[in-house]
Amino acid sequence: MTGEAVAEPEVLFARRGRLGRITLNRPGALNALTLGMAGAMDAQLREWAGDDDVAAILVTGAGEKAFCAGGDIRALYDSGKTPGDTLTRDFYRAEYRLDRLIKRYPKPYIAAIDGVVMGGGVGVSVHGSHRLATERTLFAMPETGIGLFPDVGGSYFLPRLPGRIGLYLALTGARLRAADCLYSGIATHHVPAARLDDLEAALAESGEAIDAIMSRFHEPPRPAPLAERQADIDRLFAGESVDAIMAALAAGGTDWAASVHATMATKAPLSQKATFRQLARGAKLAFEACMVMEYRMSQAAMAALDFYEGVRAAVLDKDQKPVWSPATLGGVTEAMVDAWFARPPGGDLVFDG
Repeated sequence: MTGEAVAEPEVLFARRGRLGRITLNRPGALNALTLGMAGAMDAQLREWAGDDDVAAILVTGAGEKAFCAGGDIRALYDSGKTPGDTLTRDFYRAEYRLDRLIKRYPKPYIAAIDGVVMGGGVGVSVHGSHRLATERTLFAMPETGIGLFPDVGGSYFLPRLPGRIGLYLALTGARLRAADCLYSGIATHHVPAARLDDLEAALAESGEAIDAIMSRFHEPPRPAPLAERQADIDRLFAGESVDAIMAALAAGGTDWAASVHATMATKAPLSQKATFRQLARGAKLAFEACMVMEYRMSQAAMAALDFYEGVRAAVLDKDQKPVWSPATLGGVTEAMVDAWFARPPGGDLVFDG
């Protein structure tokens, strides 16, 4: 006997009464999603979908800091730097298929968004039928800050938020707390963290309808700051291009508009323009078509320079000084943006059913 510790699984599955329980189990990495986690969740959800003894699914994150802070970008960075490695293809295929399974899931799917939720964590929560926020919820889609785009179905759900809020979130990476998540529709319920255990017990053992249980545990949050900014967001983000939005913000005449302008100026210009087109197209597409579009974009992003520079600046060197390519919005051509929407060499994303 060596006494060596055995690593815990990255995702845990359990049954409690009629509840299928999923725990994202990488608390040291803020429960960042890996290829293995996506595949395991997909398989288990399919099994539970056909099990009449399972009435609903509850998904949580281990620890108190995060539900899921996104995909494992360091692993993607390493893969993209390794000739012949296929993770940059395999991960996005598995992740997007999982997101689609959740979107079309035949049973109540309850995501307990307690703590940080970004990127890939949004994909395994926002498409569920029930999304609860706690006082610790912190939502963001910060992808344009590392040379990516708001994926995991962002092209579908972001344009369908009130007014221009979705575009604002996509281009700025703005962070939302529980009240703003409720106001925008990202969350459906607000439940204090201290009541999550009781909620789980009720979901597992009660014969009460899921909607009735969720309503019983819901507590109205404080007024949403986002509601006070809605008119400004709708006005300043109404432009027909990223350049027009930046010009409106520059002329906005308020400290808030100036701060948003400064924030957007730090993002990858090509990502910003690709994201603008992504949301404009996504507003008119069915969910599956959005995911196919996003898969094309993911493969283009993985083949470009900005993602690797963004991860270097934010995660590796942590100097927060990325050198984008192109460096300015004016340097981004239509052909560059077009390339993000072209069919990738390895073929399009195909769903299994």
